[in-house]
Amino acid sequence: MKKIAVIGAGTMGNGIAHVFAQSGYDVNLIDLSQDNLDRTINTITKNLDRQVSKEKITEKEKAETLSRITGVTEMAKGVSDRDLVVEAATENVDLKLKIFKQLDESTPKSCILATNTSSISITKIAAATQRPEQVIGMHFMNPVPVMKLVEIIRGYATSDEVTKLIMDTSKNLKKVPVEVNDYPGFVANRILMPMINEAIITLHEGVAGVEEIDTVMKLGMAHPMGPLQLADFIGLDVCLSIMNVLYDGFGNGKYAPCPLLVNMVMAGKLGVKSGEGFYSWTHGTKELVVASNFAK
Repeated sequence: MKKIAVIGAGTMGNGIAHVFAQSGYDVNLIDLSQDNLDRTINTITKNLDRQVSKEKITEKEKAETLSRITGVTEMAKGVSDRDLVVEAATENVDLKLKIFKQLDESTPKSCILATNTSSISITKIAAATQRPEQVIGMHFMNPVPVMKLVEIIRGYATSDEVTKLIMDTSKNLKKVPVEVNDYPGFVANRILMPMINEAIITLHEGVAGVEEIDTVMKLGMAHPMGPLQLADFIGLDVCLSIMNVLYDGFGNGKYAPCPLLVNMVMAGKLGVKSGEGFYSWTHGTKELVVASNFAK
């Protein structure tokens, strides 16, 4: 497989396009907005510049990587000759089902359809297509160029051949693929999101403040960043969406999203992407939000 399409020019899409292109693949990066594509190419260029400054790649390798990425605004056109499509759109089940139905109609019959979903059932997504054996989860971690893990999720019908091919492809990207089965949240978010949600509950109940909670987890548990700062990076809307998938999938109260998380998302306080979450984010730095904002 050498011809790849990535659906979505957001944070994950730009990272996925970056690593495929840097590994020698021909990449069509697809988004409805040309402005989004332009911003994403600019972001990839800056990330490659950072790699050059650290002497991880050369200027020639940077130029070759960028030459392999083509921005496309028409999905049918962008996927018509691809060997693999990786969907990295918003974590919304209805949107993903619509995209996969369109991909099934627009891609070659041999094309493998992968999704970067962090929690939604691969089996459910595959059911929107006529090729469920060729649908698989390929869950990259953020930031994609840095993080080594790729969670490879088999749907109910995903074939052994497709699974092996995607595992091998992940290794070609210099990633470490880990095969898991199709249950809500898979492994990464089934463990991570309840921890983040519990940290929000701890804040909501007044047990401790934002910095205190994050400091305990950083210094006491050797986490590189605290769960509330991490939630801001992930996006509180994404955290809420994943918690809802867990809650709906398991029907267990321990997965119920904290009311504070729900209220913050409704108020548009989404973390880094909106400029404010548990911290205020300005010019790439963080400041603590007034504690009273988190009152019950």
